[in-house]
Amino acid sequence: MKHGIAFRKLSRDTSHRMMMLRNLVTSLLQYETVKTTLPKAQETARMAEKIITLGKNRDQHAWRKVTGFVLDPSVLPKLFGTFANRYANRPGGYTRIHKFGNRLGDNAPMAVLELVDNPRDIKMEVTARAVGMEMLKARLQTGSIPDIMQNGLKGADEFILKEVNMSADKVGELRSATRFNLQKILKYGRPTIVAEMAHKAEEHIVRPFPAHSLRCFTDLSSGRATR
Repeated sequence: MKHGIAFRKLSRDTSHRMMMLRNLVTSLLQYETVKTTLPKAQETARMAEKIITLGKNRDQHAWRKVTGFVLDPSVLPKLFGTFANRYANRPGGYTRIHKFGNRLGDNAPMAVLELVDNPRDIKMEVTARAVGMEMLKARLQTGSIPDIMQNGLKGADEFILKEVNMSADKVGELRSATRFNLQKILKYGRPTIVAEMAHKAEEHIVRPFPAHSLRCFTDLSSGRATR
């Protein structure tokens, strides 16, 4: 039976491993997103969660622990101010890992580690695109293509709120996976998160679409095959 395998050693001794993780956590707090190998991202996320929780405490003990860990003191106001306010109502889960393929050369699995609700949140961008496309698909069932091409679509905020507040047994205009991701993003998001999501969805909708593409999209959504 093996003992003492509580975490990854990352092919480094203790001092080298801790310095590397401190550097990665500091970079994550500074830039809110880092790209590294998947095992390093998982270990960095584990330590970043603890540091952000200390930042939310905002007491002298937390200040001493954090100042002894981060390598750049310039991230302290951001940690005890911006992040403490952003995650005040979120009980953990401040980081998110996105797998990013394998590295050329040694084929090591890569990942993007980001802070949740950061200004360039990848999950929010992808979900907003899905909401926009599915909202467009629903509107094409009743609206005319020339009108949509000329005026775009409005009311994404009402559309989002209606879908989020819908009970699980109801069938809405969004796919179940899209609605689930949308609910996760909005649950602990900042007060302006609905308006931001609606703006991103509408921005994706109003991008120029050729008329023939919209016709093909309408035919596919209604189950008709086109040539």
